[in-house]
Amino acid sequence: MAIIVIGGHSRSVGKTSVVAGLIAALPAYNWTAFKVTQYGHGICSRSGQACDCAVADHSWAISEEKDRSGESDSSRFLVAGATRAWWVRTEQGRLAEAMPTILRRLRESENAILESNSLLKFLRPDLYITVLDPATADFKKSAQEFLDRADAVIVHEAAQIVWQGISLKPVAGRLVFYIHPPEYVTPEITQFVKSKLSYFPPMGIGNFENFG
Repeated sequence: MAIIVIGGHSRSVGKTSVVAGLIAALPAYNWTAFKVTQYGHGICSRSGQACDCAVADHSWAISEEKDRSGESDSSRFLVAGATRAWWVRTEQGRLAEAMPTILRRLRESENAILESNSLLKFLRPDLYITVLDPATADFKKSAQEFLDRADAVIVHEAAQIVWQGISLKPVAGRLVFYIHPPEYVTPEITQFVKSKLSYFPPMGIGNFENFG
């Protein structure tokens, strides 16, 4: 089993498009896809707007996506060809409470691709790719924290850099793929991912951080 994590420095930089693109480009892997959304005070980390992500009676929830309309992010994963898709919602800072259930779902999967930065606190995936758009000023703390874990970087080309106080030294020497949306997954990216997944650990589920 292979585990891929796709992260990014902000919302709307193409993380979901990269996940969907890899699912479509590598259908033989029978992906199970996960979308992780963290919320706080009724504000959604996906859009920065008030939303209905919050779960009234729990600090987290996980639900399987069944809709194939492509209107939601997790629905886009199914449209791209994912075998199953899960939407995980947690309060900010409480992802750990959802991890036992996420790990059970991972163990049920043939291969998994997850959209999140914060999951790297608990998982050591076979491959972590981060998506950067220099024209988007916001830079999540979670993205900064795990930059040095990235195996490769996907960068929007021909964008004016507006980041302030952000060092990219942690990804110095990493392989960089430049993209021109709406194409988010180039043949070179597909080949890179395929080559990195040619061997899977005998455990079949990567390595877990902070979980015994």
